[in-house]
Amino acid sequence: MLNRTKLENGLTVVCEQIPNVRSVAIGFWVACGSRNETTDEQGISHLIEHMLFKGTAKRSARQIAETIDAVGGNLNAFTTKEYTCYYVKILDQHLRLGLDLLADMVINSIFAEEELEKEKNVVLEELRMYEDTPDELIYDLLAEALLKDHPLGHSILGTPESITKVNREDLINYKERYYTPDNSCLAIAGNFEVDQILEECNNFWRKLPGSFTPVPNYPVQMGGTTCLRRKETEQVHLCVGVPGFDRQHKDRYPLLVLNNILGGSSSSRLFQELREERGLVYSTGAYYAAFRDTGIFSIYAGTSLKNFSQVLSLIREELNRLQEEPVPAAELSRAKEQIKGNLWLSLENTTNRMSRLAKSELFYGRFIPPEEVLAEIEKVTAEDLIRVSRTLFQNDLLTLTALGPFKEGKAENYLKGWKNPHASSTNKS
Repeated sequence: MLNRTKLENGLTVVCEQIPNVRSVAIGFWVACGSRNETTDEQGISHLIEHMLFKGTAKRSARQIAETIDAVGGNLNAFTTKEYTCYYVKILDQHLRLGLDLLADMVINSIFAEEELEKEKNVVLEELRMYEDTPDELIYDLLAEALLKDHPLGHSILGTPESITKVNREDLINYKERYYTPDNSCLAIAGNFEVDQILEECNNFWRKLPGSFTPVPNYPVQMGGTTCLRRKETEQVHLCVGVPGFDRQHKDRYPLLVLNNILGGSSSSRLFQELREERGLVYSTGAYYAAFRDTGIFSIYAGTSLKNFSQVLSLIREELNRLQEEPVPAAELSRAKEQIKGNLWLSLENTTNRMSRLAKSELFYGRFIPPEEVLAEIEKVTAEDLIRVSRTLFQNDLLTLTALGPFKEGKAENYLKGWKNPHASSTNKS
């Protein structure tokens, strides 16, 4: 059973009662991420996420951790480019405690100076760790190359310079600006009584203050480019990307199917061709990230330097094939069934159900039932896939970023088979 209610302060609560489970997942979601940050504020959304675990007026950081551990629950958070989520998963008998703990962290965190200095060091170490994880770093390089100077192209973690400069007042002002009832929602899924949980939500969350003032959007301007970054790694990590569709776009469903066919599973075209048939990679895949006003569709592969050019050429051949040849009916049907199965299986987890509630509320203002999504997936045709492929995989939109042990002055040799007409470069790390 679904319920949508506004509390006295305007905070929307969306909840789904699932009587046959013993858990409850509670999430506070705020429409605020790295895209909301100015150049000087880079990383502040993520740093606030860290700081909300570092103590409130009535609980220390240790007490927060011990409180959730004492009842066998799970407390966590994450920051993305457009939203931040704090969530707790807990046994139904400890529901009240979960609501109390989460509200205390969000509303009453004190941002102690000594804790802030320690946490800034933690984030700086996280940045260093990220630099040592090239298969993750390459996605940031792609976003930066595709989105130019747009905030969506900034790293969620920020930069060492921006993290070092931020102070307590900056955090408080930023939080007050975005962590408001009308820019957030509370999502709950699991075993509970609706009347009881709404009463408890009002008790704990009605003190969340503020009103959100919208800020102008930066216009998104994307264009293709090629960037090879030199780094002493064992493999070359590469991403091929293009501007994707925004969350409301009518072709987002064909793109989901296209994503699955190209690199969404072990039976996908890229996995079969690059790994199973030719043994050129260990890891490869395709990914679609949709934002409010744009999107990114990307292909990843990790390969040796000697195989880099061949992998690029094969990826390009597959993109060309999708623009010219209809996807066979059996392959299209298999992709649709996999998407359906993945969605239904994910909904057996209360945290996933809670996430769907929150994203529907934040991004669409209504609950989108799984049946509606699957009906749209079922409508996708082979002609739709050709049309979407021709829209996305245009020569002047294709962007290539690669990270690996490239040699100076050899860029043209590495890019054989890659027909992007834009200038390429080899940069030292």
